[in-house]
Amino acid sequence: MQYTFIDFLALIGALGFFLYGMKIMSEALQKVAGDKLRSILAAMTSSRIKGIFTGFMITALVQSSTATTVMLVSFVNAGLINLIQAIGVVMGANIGTTVTAWLISLLGFKFSISYISLPLIGISFPFMFSRSKKKKSIAELLIGFAMVFLGLEFLKESLPNIQEHPEILRFLAGYTEMGIWSVLLFLGIGTLLTFIIQSSSATMALTLVMTNNGWISYDMAAAMVLGENIGTTITANLAASIANVSAKRTARAHLIFNLVGVIWVLLIFNVFLRIIDQFLTGAGLASPFVSAQGIPVALSVFHTTFNVFNALLLVGFAPLIAVLVTRLVPLKEEDEEEFRLKYINTGILSTAELSLFQAKKEISVYARRSKKMMDYTRSLFNAQKEPDVDFYFAKVEKYEEISDRMEEEIATYLTKVSSGHLSPYGSQRLQTMLKLIDNIESISDSCQNVARAIYRQKQKKISFPASLRDNVNKMLDLVDKAQDIMIDNLDDDYHNVKVDSAIDMEYKINRFRNKLKKEHIKKLKEKEYKYDAGVIYNDIISHCERMGDHIVNVTESIIEKFD
Repeated sequence: MQYTFIDFLALIGALGFFLYGMKIMSEALQKVAGDKLRSILAAMTSSRIKGIFTGFMITALVQSSTATTVMLVSFVNAGLINLIQAIGVVMGANIGTTVTAWLISLLGFKFSISYISLPLIGISFPFMFSRSKKKKSIAELLIGFAMVFLGLEFLKESLPNIQEHPEILRFLAGYTEMGIWSVLLFLGIGTLLTFIIQSSSATMALTLVMTNNGWISYDMAAAMVLGENIGTTITANLAASIANVSAKRTARAHLIFNLVGVIWVLLIFNVFLRIIDQFLTGAGLASPFVSAQGIPVALSVFHTTFNVFNALLLVGFAPLIAVLVTRLVPLKEEDEEEFRLKYINTGILSTAELSLFQAKKEISVYARRSKKMMDYTRSLFNAQKEPDVDFYFAKVEKYEEISDRMEEEIATYLTKVSSGHLSPYGSQRLQTMLKLIDNIESISDSCQNVARAIYRQKQKKISFPASLRDNVNKMLDLVDKAQDIMIDNLDDDYHNVKVDSAIDMEYKINRFRNKLKKEHIKKLKEKEYKYDAGVIYNDIISHCERMGDHIVNVTESIIEKFD
């Protein structure tokens, strides 16, 4: 069996196809995923036990833990579920993949979802030309979904077909008598084969062929099964390589969870195998140490027992795993921050008043995101290189989408809270909060308008004299200080509001805007700069002033009800 350079290029192409499918699917998910899908997933993963069950059911249905974890990465990337919820699903996916192992060992049956990929593309493709954005986004989602599984199939086909030529591995029979080193060797082989074949179930089938031919013993086969649990995490980590920070953390959590499981089993490896052997012989079945016929069922029992016990042992440590992967994959300045409700994504609390407290904290997060958006706008204005300009403008556009979604979801949450029992004071707070999120969303809109004006200037290569650049930066400084005061007022109790500071800063913004307007008219007449530069400059200053109005409105909305 020859493996040529063309075959290697086909492998690289298959990997690219798979990753592109992941990108298309994740982006389409963000467009399609409305409140219903997000709320359904949130309900299904609201506790770790529910998450485990969800992961188990999905994996049992699609018969691939790889497929489940790849979809899971896309869900996290789209902001549909958070890291803790994802870890529970990962645990369930590991248990769900044992269903496939039982089917292989008992029935020799494996369903591949890639069979329906091309028909799915055929059905979806006409809707790509639809005028309806929703239909087009759904079509993109389905095509991306199909591309992911076609990519997995192409990856399998682009590698040496070890599954159909197991005799390639016959030489391994000579490496089964080295004690713990043999166990580690076959663990590594299981990991490598699962990565190459891109399916732990296929590797399980290959392992069974090797035991059936008498090349390896039950204990070496069990070591390969442990390796398969590590190898199956590689595809999810590949999928996460183009995703956001939370998706990368989810993939790392899957790897850590499986690694920890493999480590504790290795520590009691021989004892673990003997317990399974006693269980099987006690049930009247053949011992896998004595008869090769008893190995398939024994491996399935080993695989299931290992994954179930691993989930039970580590389910309580999900927050610790989350902390660990957060440190391993820190949020860098250049990383894309995904949409996430930090405090109110777990549903209504026991009392409406407590729910309002959570909403108050969420609104503070919302305000900070609007300020982060402003920071990117300032970076956009001062950027000189074209890649930096495109990068910062894309950040602003992304944050504006996040702002719209946050407003919608916080408003939906507050509407649900209003149906509960609220005191008159609580009702006032709720009405205030609705005004607050409306004004914060308006801040983001104005910030986006500033960024678009700046981007237009950069695209048309319109130069600003040093005096105009200094004026814009001074205006951005004033807006920045106004936002700091706004955030302090939102963080503090609504009875302790720095009203004078907020109004004074808004007055400074207005006064500076008026000064610049007068200077602008004078300098245009004197032709100190071109008219097209003056138009964009005027737009930037005007939108900054409007942003200042919305910022002070936040403070005024608070004192309107609580003065």
